[in-house]
Amino acid sequence: MASVTEPDPAWAATAPLWRAVQAFRLVTLLYAVGQQIASVPHYTNQRLSWALIAVMAVWSGISAVLLSQWRIRNEPRVRTAVVIGDHLVVIALIFATRLVAPFDWYHGHQTLPTTLWAANAVVSAAILWGPFGGIGSGLLVSAAVITARAQWDFDVWRDATLPVLISVGLALGLASNTARRAHAQLQRAIRLTAAAQERERLARQVHDGVLQVLSYIKRRGTEIGGPTAELAQRAGEQEVALRVLISEQGEPADVGGVDEDLRPLLTAQTTPSVFVSTPGDPVLLGHWAAREVAAAVAAALANVVQHAGAGAKAYVLLEDMGDELIVSVRDDGPGVAPGRLAEAEGQGRMGVSRSIVGRIAALGGTAHLLFEAAPADGPPDEGAGAEWEFRIPLDRRQ
Repeated sequence: MASVTEPDPAWAATAPLWRAVQAFRLVTLLYAVGQQIASVPHYTNQRLSWALIAVMAVWSGISAVLLSQWRIRNEPRVRTAVVIGDHLVVIALIFATRLVAPFDWYHGHQTLPTTLWAANAVVSAAILWGPFGGIGSGLLVSAAVITARAQWDFDVWRDATLPVLISVGLALGLASNTARRAHAQLQRAIRLTAAAQERERLARQVHDGVLQVLSYIKRRGTEIGGPTAELAQRAGEQEVALRVLISEQGEPADVGGVDEDLRPLLTAQTTPSVFVSTPGDPVLLGHWAAREVAAAVAAALANVVQHAGAGAKAYVLLEDMGDELIVSVRDDGPGVAPGRLAEAEGQGRMGVSRSIVGRIAALGGTAHLLFEAAPADGPPDEGAGAEWEFRIPLDRRQ
C-alpha cells in the first residue's frame, strides 16, 4: 500500500499562487500569439518565427502542468528546475528575435516572446525565492531584452520593460513571503488548538478517575490511622498537585519569547507540606527565564524531600524588588553540615551545582545557601532548617 506523505510546507503555502500564475501564463501566451500575427509580415524569416512560437506554446503547457499539479508538491527540486528552465527559454526566445526580424524592427518593438509573456519567469522566481529572487529575475530578463534590442542608450529609460518586470518581481515576492508566514501561523494555531483539546481531555480523565481515587485513599487512610496515615498524606499531596495542574489547563501555551507570569509556576508546586507565597501583582519574566527559576525551586524542594525528612515542611517566598527578584526556599529540617555541598560536588554529584546554582547563574543571578549549621558531632538539630536564596536581576527599561 502506497504511503501518504504530507505536502512540502513551501508548496502548501504558495500552491494557490502557483495555480493562479499558470492561468496568467496561458493568457500571456494568447497575447504573444496575437502579437505574432500582427508582427509576422515585418519578419524576414516568418517560418522560423512560427516555429519559435510553437516552442513557446509547448513550454507554456509543460511548465503550467508541472507548476500547478499535485504530483510535484513534494518535489521542490522539480519546481526549481522548471523556474530555471523558464529563464533559459525566455532568454533564448528574446535573443532569437534577431534571427527572424531586421534591426530596425526589433530595435523599436517588443521581442518575439513579448514583455508580458517574459514576465512569467519573473513571477515564478518571485514565488519560489521571494522578493530578492523576483527583483533579480526582473533585472536579468530586462537586461536580456535591452541587450537583444540594442537599447543601451537613452531609450532604455523611456521603455517600461525594466520598471514593470522589477515591480512584478517585488510584488509577487512579497506576496509569496506573506503567504508562507500566514501558512506557518495557521499551522501553529492548529497545533496549539489540538494540544489544548488533548490537555482538556486528559484533565477530564484525571479528574474523573485518579483524583477520585486519591481523595478516597486520603480519607480512608486518615480514618484508619497508624501506618496508613503516611499513605494518606502522600495521596493528599498528589491530589493537591494534580488539582493545581488541572486548574492551569487554561493557561496560554508556549509563545516563545513573550513574558510569562512566574507566580503560577511556583504555586503549582504547592502541596500539604509546601507553602508558597507570591505578590498580588503579576511577576513577569521571559518564558525561558520563568521556567528556569521554577525548575530551580523544584530542585530545591526535591532536596527537602530527600534530605530533610518525611515530616519537613518547606516555604517558598517570591519577592519583586523592582530591579531584581528574590526567591527564598526554606525548610524546617535538620540543616546542612558545613562543606557538605562542596564535598558532594567533589564526589561527582552535580545535582545542586547544575540544577540549582547553574540554572540561576545562567540567568545572571546568584544562588546562596543560608543555613544554621548542623552540629559537627552529635545528632542533627531538628528544626534548624536550610534556606536557599535566589537573586535574579531584572532589566525593565523600556
